Amino acid sequence: MTTAVLSDLAAGAAELSVWPASTTRLPHGGLAVGGVSLAEVADRFDTPVYVLDEGEVRARCRTYRDAFPDADVLYAAKAFLSRAMVHWVAEEGLGLDVCSAGELELAVTAGFPADRIVLHGNAKSPRDIATALRLGVGRIVIDSPSEIARLAAAVGPGGHQKVMLRIVPGISAGAHEKIRTGTDGQKFGLSLTDGSAQHAVPRILGQPQLELTGLHCHIGSQITDVKPYVSALRRMVGLMARIRDAHGVVLPELDMGGGHGIAYRPGEPALDLTALARRLRAELTASCAAAGLPVPRLAIEPGRAVAGPAGVAVYRVLAVKRTAGQVFVAVDGGMSDNPRPALYGVRYAPRLIGRHSGAGPCTATVVGRHCEAGDILAAGVELPGDVRPGDLLAVPVAGAYHLSMASGYNLVGRPPLVAVGGGTARLLIRRETLDDLRSREVGD
Repeated sequence: MTTAVLSDLAAGAAELSVWPASTTRLPHGGLAVGGVSLAEVADRFDTPVYVLDEGEVRARCRTYRDAFPDADVLYAAKAFLSRAMVHWVAEEGLGLDVCSAGELELAVTAGFPADRIVLHGNAKSPRDIATALRLGVGRIVIDSPSEIARLAAAVGPGGHQKVMLRIVPGISAGAHEKIRTGTDGQKFGLSLTDGSAQHAVPRILGQPQLELTGLHCHIGSQITDVKPYVSALRRMVGLMARIRDAHGVVLPELDMGGGHGIAYRPGEPALDLTALARRLRAELTASCAAAGLPVPRLAIEPGRAVAGPAGVAVYRVLAVKRTAGQVFVAVDGGMSDNPRPALYGVRYAPRLIGRHSGAGPCTATVVGRHCEAGDILAAGVELPGDVRPGDLLAVPVAGAYHLSMASGYNLVGRPPLVAVGGGTARLLIRRETLDDLRSREVGD
C-alpha cells in the first residue's frame, strides 16, 4: 500500500476509535453497529433514538472481570439500567450498585440476586431503606451520621444488615467540579479531615443490627489518571488500621468506587484499566503489609466505562442556520435526551451518516430543539459544508447518563432505546408518547 493509503486508513481508524468495536463503514457514507445500519434504525424507529451494542457492553464487562479477577466488580446502575442491561451484567458475572428503590426493584424483579447489590445514596428515603431490607440487599452504604440510627431502627431488634461507611478521603479528581466527590465540602460521605468518619465508626459498631463490613469511597467521575485512586486507597487503608487499633475490628472489604474516565472524542485520554488494576493491587498489598492488616476484598463500581462507549444517539437535522459567521445545525433532540453538555460541558463528536458528502468541512454547533440558549449538544465540530435538513447525525459514546438523565422538558418525550447485535435490532425501551405524558394528568 502507498503511504497515502496507509495514512487514510489510520485516519479512518482514529475517527472511529470512540465508536463500538463492531462499527463498520457502509457504502454511501453509512455506518453499521452490531451489524445493523444506523440509518435503517432511524428509519424503523424514528429519531431521536438511542442504539446500544449488546456485544460491546458484554465485552467491557468481561474486560473488567479479567482485569480484576479477585475483586467484586459492581456495575453502577445510575449510568443506564433496563431489564436487558440487568440480564447482561448478571450473565457476565458482575454485581450491581444502585441508588434508589426504583433501580433496586427493577433489578430484582428482572432476576438479579439482591445479595449481589449495593445500595448507595446521600439521602435515602424511607422507601429506599424499606425496599432494600425487604428484598435483602447485600450492602447498604451509610452516607451520613443521621442514617445510622434510622437504618438500625428500620432493621429492627431481631434483624441484621451488612453496611459499609462512605468516606471522603480528601482527594480531588474528576473532569468537572460538579462530578468531584472525593473532597471536603460536598454532599457525599463522611470526612477524614474533620473526624466525622472516625466518629461514625463506634456508632455503627454500637448497633447490633448492623454489621460493618468495610469502607467505601468514590472520588469523582471521568477520571483518566491512576494516581488519585492510589492515593485514596492508601488513605482508606490507613483508616482501616486506625479502626483496628481503636476498636479491635478488622474490616474485610474495601470499595474504591468508580468514575473511570472514557474518551468521548478521538484523541482524548481514557483511564488505563490494566494500569489501574495493577497499581491498586500493588498498593493494597503494600499498604496492608505496612499496617499489619490482612488484605481486604476489593470492590470497584464502573458504570460509564461499561455503558458509555456501547451507545450511539441518532438525530435528524431539522434546520441549518448560518448567521453572524456561525453555522447552527439544529436536530430533533437536545437537552431533554442529553443534558450533560449543559450540566458540565461534555463535548461530543457527531458525524453525518446515511449519505456521502463531497463538500468541504465547516465548523458548526449542533444544537437541540429546546427553548434554552444552553441547549447545545456539540460546539465547534466539523461537519460537511452541505449539511442540510433531513440529514442524520450520529453521536458516539451515548450509552451512559443519556436516557437515565433524560427529562420531559417541553413535553417532547424521551427517545426509545434499541439494542443491536448479530445483525439484528430489537426495541428495549419504547418511545415516550404524548399519551404517556398526558396520562399523568389527573386533575384540572
